[in-house]
Amino acid sequence: MIKHVVMLKFKKNADEAGIAELEKKLGALPGEIPEIRSYEFGRDVLRSERSYDFALVSVFEEIESLKRYQIHPRHQEVLKKVKDLCESVIVADFVF
Repeated sequence: MIKHVVMLKFKKNADEAGIAELEKKLGALPGEIPEIRSYEFGRDVLRSERSYDFALVSVFEEIESLKRYQIHPRHQEVLKKVKDLCESVIVADFVF
């Protein structure tokens, strides 16, 4: 199994409507991309100096499943929104 962890830092001018639209698009992905085994995301609640604004944790059977997810057209749509909203994105993928 592969765990895919993504952290987002929004641009200063990212508006609430844009973030809500991102959440809606992310919420739809598990029903549209069969490779997703588990999918959780949410906004940071601590808001510390070191915090990123948003996190996503998803699970895939193997690397090939993750790769298919990454090139899926629906995921690509979400990535466009992420690029519009974010100043920084960090990712880690690991076997568990």
